[in-house]
Amino acid sequence: MGVQAISEPLGQGWLQVGELGLAFALSSLIGLERELRQKSAGLRTHTLVGVGAALFMLVSKYGFDDVLGEHVTLDPSRVAAQIVSGIGFIGGGLIFVRRDAVSGLTTAASIWLTAAVGMAAGAGLPVLAAVTTLLFFVAVPGYTALVRRLPRSRFAPSGLALVYRDGEGVLRRVLAECTRRGFSVHHLTSHRPPPAEVDGDGAASVTVTLEVQGRGAVTELAAALAEIDGVLRVNAEDVNISRE
Repeated sequence: MGVQAISEPLGQGWLQVGELGLAFALSSLIGLERELRQKSAGLRTHTLVGVGAALFMLVSKYGFDDVLGEHVTLDPSRVAAQIVSGIGFIGGGLIFVRRDAVSGLTTAASIWLTAAVGMAAGAGLPVLAAVTTLLFFVAVPGYTALVRRLPRSRFAPSGLALVYRDGEGVLRRVLAECTRRGFSVHHLTSHRPPPAEVDGDGAASVTVTLEVQGRGAVTELAAALAEIDGVLRVNAEDVNISRE
């Protein structure tokens, strides 16, 4: 088959190949960022979504030229609408809810945006596809670094990990101290790691993770809890309810 046979009216020219290549490159960049962050959908998933969306757009634009006629009309925009709806199934499968913790939202949104980038590339809008990819890197890696530098909101939850001696009523005193200092405890998990930690008196220890929220400083709360008799260790750590 010669070059003349692969012509633009059939939708199989070098222009369309270039549009697929652009979708491949831009969606791979987005996927690489997710892959480096060890997300559930990484390089391969994002690349396939972007290239697939671009191909759907190309098929919608050129794939029905041989059936068009006086009595046959097509609406290419319908394929674009179906891509937007269909990609929701993939994005929805990436979102997980455990109690009040939601994970996978950013990755699901990146899948949705990658499909849009692929659609723009397949529709012959390379500038919009490239600018959208650039904005992804501004919003995700860039804003992630920015958020870490913002002052902490008093409404944001914090995590406290405690190790205390079992059987002495320590946890009851810990919870009372949290309440006295204006902190509410949203979640509490405890476990006795095998083998159980043992202090100098031979008493078994319990590790508890608390998710607290309040107006005071978590570091001050942690210092106060460390003073309670029977508490062996206290570590404060940030907890993000809406995890990426």
